Amino acid sequence: MKVTIIALAAIFLILTTAFAEEDVHGSSFCDSKCGVRCSKAGRQDRCLKYCGICCEKCNCVPSGTYGNKDECPCYRDMKNSKGNPKCP
Repeated sequence: MKVTIIALAAIFLILTTAFAEEDVHGSSFCDSKCGVRCSKAGRQDRCLKYCGICCEKCNCVPSGTYGNKDECPCYRDMKNSKGNPKCP
């Protein structure tokens, strides 16, 4: 019985650590890419918010501060509720 509880606790810790590391790596990737993408935006807070959302879903951000969306079709094709492009 004790061995089972210890084994389950070890598996839980391993899985939590794996997911935590993935989130940290994804966030730093998106933060740096979106920082470049939104560096010249008039509303940087809004640009960073939506770029971050798109990056987390697509794992991709087009290069440069504007355009180049063909580099990342998922990012390019995301639409908001009004049918307009969601990603900056």
